[in-house]
Parts: sequence; structure tokens; C-alpha cells
Amino acid sequence: MHDLISHPRDLTPQTTWQQTKWAWVGEEELVDHTTKARLCAAALLPFRDGQPDWAGFTASIRWMQTAADHYGVELVTVLNADTGYIFDLDDALYAEVLRRFRAEFPRAKFIAGVTARGAEDDTTFKAERYRPLIDIVQQHENCEVMLMTSRGLNALAPEPRRDAYFQIAEWLIRPGIVHALEPAFVPWATPYEPWLLWQLAQHPKFVGGKISTLDEPHFLYWAAMCRDLGLDFAPHSGDDFGIATAIKLGLPLLIGAAVSGAPLICAAKDMWLLDGVAGKKFPTGTGRFDTRVYKLFEAFQSLEDQVFRLDARMSASAYKHSTAHVLHALGLIASPEAHPACKDLRGDDEAVRMEDALRRPRRVADKLGIPGFR
Repeated sequence: MHDLISHPRDLTPQTTWQQTKWAWVGEEELVDHTTKARLCAAALLPFRDGQPDWAGFTASIRWMQTAADHYGVELVTVLNADTGYIFDLDDALYAEVLRRFRAEFPRAKFIAGVTARGAEDDTTFKAERYRPLIDIVQQHENCEVMLMTSRGLNALAPEPRRDAYFQIAEWLIRPGIVHALEPAFVPWATPYEPWLLWQLAQHPKFVGGKISTLDEPHFLYWAAMCRDLGLDFAPHSGDDFGIATAIKLGLPLLIGAAVSGAPLICAAKDMWLLDGVAGKKFPTGTGRFDTRVYKLFEAFQSLEDQVFRLDARMSASAYKHSTAHVLHALGLIASPEAHPACKDLRGDDEAVRMEDALRRPRRVADKLGIPGFR
């Protein structure tokens, strides 16, 4: 049996996670009942009659913020990222989303996702493809820039991939967040090797990273490495199929699920904390955490498993259409209509399916006195 790697100096670009000790750390070893981590919610841009529904956009964000304020949770709105509509918007509408948000929420921090523009016919990776959207985002203050993985960036071997991230970072004047995907999300995706994560975590402009996992627990790998090595780099879970894990570990969530389940997720984050944690809104009076949170975990996960359910292509990309149906059912937006260019759509029965999916979480919300989810 080979010794497991436990120090970064022993990592190489070819080292696999299974060769490190961080791949063998269980969730129970990382549980944290004391840290209040932020919730980064990927906002939906709703549409009505083929045009952006700006009133619905604002209303849904205010709904999330109200829930966060009620439970003392730091909410950071994510724009043009997890919702997937970044790929359907031109630069002008992209910029308009950011302007509208800042006008309505002048003091709120946001995260903006950026990706490569015009790279479809490139035969080599060109970092400058990221520059147009970065420049649009960085016109604003109090924001972070998430470098969404692109096919060209992802195709690079670990060392040139690191160099590409560092080149893009030269243009950052706001904090950066890196982004990795498993192939379960898109077939060309490859998650970071431990060496690459270590390299990116050392960069002073990268404050954290989002890892979207489905088939392998890469979020746990990231959490174990960052905690063990005391890295000043925050792993953000992008796993809408395993929301409770990040709450249990006291780490940030960067997900689209908060757009449809914000009151439930915010309540769970508060319930998971011990009574003695500063800022806990609803103490149990026992000094402990509220064990009813386990049933709340089940309730909101049952909802999001339906919102993010896989289609026949094994893709969950139509979740934003399901999200629109949930927001419509909750009375937050006028129409469940998707972006007119969006091809990732659910069927004609989606309104009924989402009403069914809401039944249990609404019941649990009522029993636990969670406002805003009736």
C-alpha cells in the first residue's frame, strides 16, 4: 500500500485525488456547527411576452433577501452565472442586468459569472475571450468575478490551465472565483486535480472557487484540503443535488436552488448552528442545534431534485424553466416563460409537476414557521 500524499510539495500535475489523504476524509470529520457561511444565489432573469420581466427579477431577489435577513444569513446574488442565461444574452443585455441590479440594490454585493465570448471557432485557447465580460462587470464595485469554465480553458493540461487562469487574473481588479465542473454537467468537463487547486488557491486575486459535483465528492476533497492546509480560499458548493453538505460543513453555497428555496435554505443554515454562535437568530434554548433541520434538509432537497431533474440526455440544464414555474407558483413572477432563445425547456405539464414538488416543503415550512414559503 502506498502512503497517501499529505503535503503540497509532494503534489505533481498528474497526482490524482485518490493519491492524497484529502480524498479519504469523511463528511462527518468536517462537520461545523459554528461557522456562518454565505449563501450565493444564482438569480433567474424571468421573461414575459418575450421581454425581460424586470419587476419579477427584482421581486424574486427581494424575496430571497427578506428570507436571508430574517435568518441572519449573508446573501450574495449571483448574476448571469448558474441560471445559464449568460449564454443566451448579448453583451448589452448582460450589462443591463448588472445595471438594473445595482440600481435596485445599491449596497448589495453580487457575483457575476463571465465566460469566453466568440471562441467557437478557436483552435487554441485565447484568454482575451474572457476580457469583454470582465470589463463589463468591473465597471461596478462591491462585486466578485466568477471565471466560468469554458471548453477551451477546460481542455488545457494542468500546467497551461493554471497559466491561463493566471493570465485572466491579470485583468481582475475585483476578487475572483474560479469554477470547475464534473463531466456529469457537460461531457467535456474535467474537475481540478489537487495540484491545480493548490496552485489556484495560492493566487492573491482568487478568494475561492465553485465546484459543481454530481458523480464524485470533489467538494469534500476541496473542503478537506483547504481546511487541513489552512488556505485562505473558500470552496463554494455548486451541488444542487446535495445542498445540505455545505451547510453541515459551514461552507458557502453557490447554487441556483436558492432561487426556488431561499426561505428553506436560510432557515436550515440558522437551525444548524449551535445556540452559542453569535448571530444565531432562533436559538433552541438547549445550547444545541435544532435537530428538526434534518427533516428540513429532506424537504428542500426533494423540491430541488425535481427542479434539477435530469432529462433523457442526462442533463439538468432545463432547471431554469422549472425554477420559473416555482417562482410563478409562489406568486413572485408574472409568467413561467423562459428566454426566447432558450432551448432547454420542460414539458407542458411542468406547472403541475412543480405544484406537486412544492407540496412537502410547503408543509414542512408551515410546521417550522418558516415565512415566505406558502
